[in-house]
Amino acid sequence: MEGNAAGLWKDWKLHVLVLAIVCVTELIGQHSISVGVGIILLLPMLYAVIIGIAVYFTPLVTKKQSEKAETLVYITLTLLIAKFGVQAGPALPQLIEAGPALILQEIGNLGTILIALPIAILLGLKRESIGMTHSIGREPNLALITDKFGLSSPEGRGVMSMYIFGTVFGSIFLGLISGFLATATPLHPYSFGMATGVGSGSMAAASLGPLVAAFPDMADTITAFSGASNLLTSVTGLYASIFIGLPLTEKLYKVLTKRKNNHDPIMEMESNIEVITEEEKKNPKQRW
Repeated sequence: MEGNAAGLWKDWKLHVLVLAIVCVTELIGQHSISVGVGIILLLPMLYAVIIGIAVYFTPLVTKKQSEKAETLVYITLTLLIAKFGVQAGPALPQLIEAGPALILQEIGNLGTILIALPIAILLGLKRESIGMTHSIGREPNLALITDKFGLSSPEGRGVMSMYIFGTVFGSIFLGLISGFLATATPLHPYSFGMATGVGSGSMAAASLGPLVAAFPDMADTITAFSGASNLLTSVTGLYASIFIGLPLTEKLYKVLTKRKNNHDPIMEMESNIEVITEEEKKNPKQRW
């Protein structure tokens, strides 16, 4: 284990490549696109994610190096979380004042089940939709589904697909949408700071950047709200999924699939065939 840890820092090619990507993205700088009343902020982090994905499919990066880079991301995120904690200190009065909102926001995150699950079923997904829609599918939720259903189950495949999708595209999507919504809606910037806390350090950082750039005079307080929100979500999110999110998703799945089957002509035909077959078994002459 110690050898693997030392190998992370000795891979100088990987560090040089990352440094080159950082330099390129910083040279590109920050740009904004006006969309109606809102503004989409394009930050260097967004460019870095896109360039990193592109470089992965070139000979410059091996599979082993990508695995090392994933480990290093978690290490750097610990520094980001520490920064959140330091900046949360001066904003403690505001955090205490918004205490109920910070706690209740986790229930609001469960509202996505009511939107995502019906769409998944309409698209033809089966029990995979349970793993995909009960949460945003980060590490705690991946562990929950694996423990209850197994990783090779339909639910396990669903949560794993969302984990991979969130890792690749989650930061890009949140980085684009947070700045646009903050400038296009009348909601207070602090509310968007709390909304960035989805339980993922990379996603929180990506969505926080445009907010800080859009409201520089509130940067410290917005960062404090984001850090406190992300910490609370990381702590309470798993319990919310265990006691509310997953049971609600399973119950809603049963209701929606039962209703869909009742309106499916093929299912009704199969059901009628089964009934006739049972009656014929009991009384074959009844058919004639």
